[in-house]
Amino acid sequence: MKILLTGATGYIAQRLLPVLLKNGHEVICCVRDKSRFDTSKYEQKGLSVIEVNFLHDETLGMIPTDIDIAYYMIHSMSTQTGSFESMETICANNFKECIGKTNAKQVIYLSGITNDVELSKHLLSRKNVESILSTGTYALTTLKAGIIVGSGSASFEIIRDLVEKLPIMIAPRWLNTKCQPIAIRNVIEFLNAVVGHSETFNKSYDIGGPDILNYKEMLLRFAAIRGLKRRILVVPVMTPRISSYWLYFVTSTSYALAKNLVNSMKIEVICQPNNLAEKFNISLIDYDTSIKLAFDRIEQNQVLSSWIDAQTSDVLEKGISQHMEVPINGCFKDVRKTPLQDSNIALNKIWSIGGKTGWYYGNRLWEIRGFLDKLSGGVGMRRGRKSETEISPGESLDFWRVLLADKKDKRLLLFAEMKLPGEAWLEFQITGNQLIQTATFRPLGVWGRIYWYCMLPFHGFIFKGMSRNIAACL
Repeated sequence: MKILLTGATGYIAQRLLPVLLKNGHEVICCVRDKSRFDTSKYEQKGLSVIEVNFLHDETLGMIPTDIDIAYYMIHSMSTQTGSFESMETICANNFKECIGKTNAKQVIYLSGITNDVELSKHLLSRKNVESILSTGTYALTTLKAGIIVGSGSASFEIIRDLVEKLPIMIAPRWLNTKCQPIAIRNVIEFLNAVVGHSETFNKSYDIGGPDILNYKEMLLRFAAIRGLKRRILVVPVMTPRISSYWLYFVTSTSYALAKNLVNSMKIEVICQPNNLAEKFNISLIDYDTSIKLAFDRIEQNQVLSSWIDAQTSDVLEKGISQHMEVPINGCFKDVRKTPLQDSNIALNKIWSIGGKTGWYYGNRLWEIRGFLDKLSGGVGMRRGRKSETEISPGESLDFWRVLLADKKDKRLLLFAEMKLPGEAWLEFQITGNQLIQTATFRPLGVWGRIYWYCMLPFHGFIFKGMSRNIAACL
């Protein structure tokens, strides 16, 4: 079948895509920015990529009319600009009108569980999107999931941050809210199973694992699996705003996403019974096993996708391709040229930079800069990196975004997503037996220039030390 996959740079879609390709489907991936989509990770046969933004109907002409099925995987909850509810409404209407002009017989929509009487803004928006999509000329199949647990998922990484960083947690009362978590493997199985099955047309199904737990139980069971002793004190006086800041500073989430998560975590997300798992012979994975499977992936360095890569700051709203050409005029530069004894060792170091590896010099200073960025509402350093040894364009790397990662050409180009009075690039290029490390800053007004000169003393030894240690054969 010919399948249209929207939100193809997102966490779920990147897990679903290789399954669809393996099953012999032809998949057209819709992305807002082609530069953030690494096709080298997938089999090229049957895969094509088109640049579409469902907020702008003038881009929808790229969608072919001969598609059989379309996945609606567009979410705006982590947006830092505008109202995510209005954005999701616009996207859903544009999608419905566009798909109505194609041959598509089925649309598959992954939504959230909306069974509680009182819903958060996020879940109300998900319900509204389902209502819009259900009025199309195609058959709609809706799958509704709550907490999704898997390596790189938002829920998994937030729980991991809380458990591994806080021996004692003073937490809000929404930790007593019940939910029904589901393993990412089961989510992908359900999304794949309903393709083309007419018995699921114009129907909605809640999908969840076998366990019903509250968030406190999820944290404590996660800690037990990791062999950690943790104490959680639930207090009734923590306001949603304080709860949001609590999540924002302790975990790698943005404040916008933290705020929406807190509002949703006050709502019970428990499945209404159905026979979908039995119909497609899907064995539901319990919460403890899903955690262990996630860590198996992490330890084997096989994390296929991460929610953090889809979380981007507003500085890259127009796409990373707009920043690929590093400017020359009107910029400050710090260029370090260092001789190499072994270029392969240096290249492997460059490809492992950031995250747990650190920045090879002044790691504490990098962490302080990340903390200051968090205080000012930026992304901070907690995002880390998806893989310890592999890196691809479009991925996040601490408070940088990877623009170019060409190992054959021995060049890595990063763009800063931290809060800055200007724009910043960091480039590593190995030419022959020499490492050329270039930091470029294009200031915005007087404050940008003041910022550069204030940071100049730190750049002097940080960039020098980093270049020297990358070049060292250690």
